[in-house]
Amino acid sequence: MTEQTNASSCCGSGGSCGSGTTTDVQDIGVTTVYKVSGMTCGHCEGAVSQEISALAGVTAVTAVAKTGEVTVTSAAPLDEEAVRAAVDEAGYELVGRA
Repeated sequence: MTEQTNASSCCGSGGSCGSGTTTDVQDIGVTTVYKVSGMTCGHCEGAVSQEISALAGVTAVTAVAKTGEVTVTSAAPLDEEAVRAAVDEAGYELVGRA
């Protein structure tokens, strides 16, 4: 984990908001957005998220049925065929990267 100190403020050099604050900055890895067809509701989002989350190295998944986009954060780039298999297992179709 890396700590980052903000020496100046967004309010200018004499401002008080943010001046001298410390923020934890974590290495979040690789984020990839995929297009998935067939998702129509929250249940669909959950099914896709659950299957992709089971892949090794995945740290976060956000599926949005309305847009058909699934955002995946992982420690390293994922094999697209593994993602495709996970989406297929959930009952949907991976169209490709967004």
